[in-house]
Amino acid sequence: MKTSLRLMFFGDLVGKPGRALFKKWAPVLKKEHKVDAIIVNGENASDIGRGLSPDNANFLLEAGASAITSGNHIWANKNIYEYINNQPHLIRPANYLSSCPGKGFVFIDVNGYEVAIVNLLGRIFLKEQLDCPFRTIESLLSHLNSRTKLICVDFHAEATSEKEGLGFFLDGKVSAVLGTHTHVQTADEKILPAGTGYISDLGFAGSIHSMLGMRKEEIIKKLIVQMPVKFVVDEKGPFSISGVWLDIDVDSGITTQIERFCIIDNDLII
Repeated sequence: MKTSLRLMFFGDLVGKPGRALFKKWAPVLKKEHKVDAIIVNGENASDIGRGLSPDNANFLLEAGASAITSGNHIWANKNIYEYINNQPHLIRPANYLSSCPGKGFVFIDVNGYEVAIVNLLGRIFLKEQLDCPFRTIESLLSHLNSRTKLICVDFHAEATSEKEGLGFFLDGKVSAVLGTHTHVQTADEKILPAGTGYISDLGFAGSIHSMLGMRKEEIIKKLIVQMPVKFVVDEKGPFSISGVWLDIDVDSGITTQIERFCIIDNDLII
């Protein structure tokens, strides 16, 4: 039996390009890197690049995702409210109120091992009124540890300081802390001193010459005139999709290897 599991995490998928990139590249990368399970952040996977619908979520699960994490845009499509109550493999940040639909974690089966995937939302520079992500995960750990040592956290947060803080706070307590939300892949993947895999941001899937997956013209106008504009998903190539894969020791739960990837795609057909 294998002594480690290899998991692959993809950053925020944006709109139709993000979904198309995931469908195209997830099976290729899974085979190439001998990946055991794939987790993807899908909170921007709708056609408008904000929120996701039940059809979007089903698409990602059918395309190879074992779990879908989210963030501050999870409630943008109201059709997701009932769906997330009935589809445990789509999770929302655990530090939303417990009365909110859905759950903040899921246990997935990976080669006969239980792996916990947890979603948290940062508070620095974000408008949502949330429970503390540090206290939330701390209160969850006893329940998670009663079933598995294999615990990976998607921390959807704006500030690198908050992400690094959670990484060190959880070092040795979880297998990995992986940042999402900023859509810009960072070059700081590492294994923290007590064995937790870490990266500040996984990046995104979308148009390379966009602004975080959106057409740059409208956003530049907003920055200049400071008036509301409608953001539109950029569907012009070239495109990229990024994330990390990591190896987790099944006995200790620590990460033994972490590597980021970024695929440039000049030929994607949406």
